[in-house]
Amino acid sequence: MELEPTDDFNYSKRSQWLRAAVLGANDGLVSTAALMMGVGAVKQDIKAMILTGFAGLVAGACSMAIGEFVSVYSQLDIEVAQLKRDKIRDENRETTDEEEEQEGSKGEKESLPNPLQASAASALSFSVGAMVPLLAASFIKEYKVRLGVVVGAVSLALAVFGWLGAVLGRAPRVRSAVRVLVGGWLAMAITFGLTKLIGSSGL
Repeated sequence: MELEPTDDFNYSKRSQWLRAAVLGANDGLVSTAALMMGVGAVKQDIKAMILTGFAGLVAGACSMAIGEFVSVYSQLDIEVAQLKRDKIRDENRETTDEEEEQEGSKGEKESLPNPLQASAASALSFSVGAMVPLLAASFIKEYKVRLGVVVGAVSLALAVFGWLGAVLGRAPRVRSAVRVLVGGWLAMAITFGLTKLIGSSGL
């Protein structure tokens, strides 16, 4: 009698850290690159471009970490409160198996969200993503070449992060990569165009 292989792994359990990591990396790539492209639209100085990108990296990583911590901690408070309500309700019932109760309680505690883990993953992934346009622009003095290299490096990284997130979450790979890539292009194009327009108007 042959047993069919079954995959009982619940991929939704990855959602907490995966969401924080993928969103952090994408935000780091897109926001830092868009900032650098916006400054590059009106100023060709490489120093200004790099300083802008570095400031975006630090500010974005802090913002992502704090926002993720507050969000996940709020979720943790809600789940802990629900566990307490369930415990009070169960205390009013007769229990016949204390061992099963202890195992169930242990499993519930392990499934609770971790705010520190989520915030650290978000900040780290944002920083990794933001380093891509910074490194791409750091060693190229020619203005037009520098912009092209930044767009190319960020496009490749966006496609990779979109594909990686789809693989880890067992989602459609091509669709995810294209969605992330197009979104990044739009953000860079809009920032570059609007900054160029405002800069040329003399405001």
